[in-house]
Amino acid sequence: MTSFRDISRRTGALSACFFVAFGHSALATGAQAQPRAVVELFTSQGCSSCPPADQIIGDLAKDPSVIALSMPVDYWDYLGWKDTLADSRFSARQKAYSQMRGDRDIYTPQAVVNGATQVIGSDATKIKTAIGDTRKGASVMSVPVSISVSGKQVNVAVAASTDTSSTDHGEVWICSVSKSVPITVGRGENRGRELTYYNVVRSWLKVGDWNGSAANWTVPLENVSRDGVDAAVVYVQDGSRDKPGAMRGAAFTSLQ
Repeated sequence: MTSFRDISRRTGALSACFFVAFGHSALATGAQAQPRAVVELFTSQGCSSCPPADQIIGDLAKDPSVIALSMPVDYWDYLGWKDTLADSRFSARQKAYSQMRGDRDIYTPQAVVNGATQVIGSDATKIKTAIGDTRKGASVMSVPVSISVSGKQVNVAVAASTDTSSTDHGEVWICSVSKSVPITVGRGENRGRELTYYNVVRSWLKVGDWNGSAANWTVPLENVSRDGVDAAVVYVQDGSRDKPGAMRGAAFTSLQ
């Protein structure tokens, strides 16, 4: 496990922002099944401890009850290999989670489960336990969400909250996803290895704010499409991009 804390004095703080988005299909598609978890893996091609975690994300991606996402970070690039999938906004999102939890746990591979807790990303048992533990919260993954692509439009629907004990204020995001990305690492700790990254988030778009009421949005496909994308995810999350909270609901759809 590679820890950011070990180099934080030398590299400085990560900038604060957030990441996510979506891709396209010429045919109408949709997703209605309600998953029980969103698992975000913060990983790096320059981290020798990460390949087992990357494979776990690949396994979770086959489970229709889990939305598994890879978010490669860029803060290990200085070690000799620039991660070809990394984005500073992933690094900032990881830091924002740490700040919301009140700890300094920023490392790879790190899995954040339902926006509520973090575990070592290479420990499948702990990820499974975290999914169960976070679901004990009444509002976590309790809101039905759907996404569909029809012609040149992306349609998002979010149901009303049924949790009267919470104050509902969140954001809705669409993610573009590449389901499988093979990479040959040229230098660094994984030099010479051929690795595959699963459900890699490639771009991002905020759809709107959510206040607990049922809502619908339509987004022009041309605003969110890009090459190499073959799946889409929409999710509702408490808080904001700089102060992310618990996941309230999500949906995934293949575009091919």
